[in-house]
Amino acid sequence: MPFVHVELFEGRTLEQKTAIAKEITESIAKHAGAPKSAINVIFTDFPEGTLFQSGEMREKK
Repeated sequence: MPFVHVELFEGRTLEQKTAIAKEITESIAKHAGAPKSAINVIFTDFPEGTLFQSGEMREKK
């Protein structure tokens, strides 16, 4: 039962996440031989201001 964790900054729509999850599911099924029904994709949305690179807050793009 594969679990794939996707960490993103918040702001993606449900439609975008659905498309990402579908493509991840297809890839895992194809390359790992797992049935699609057993593949789980979990999204974690981080708010801006939670990533610090080299001790500095990440700038918004």
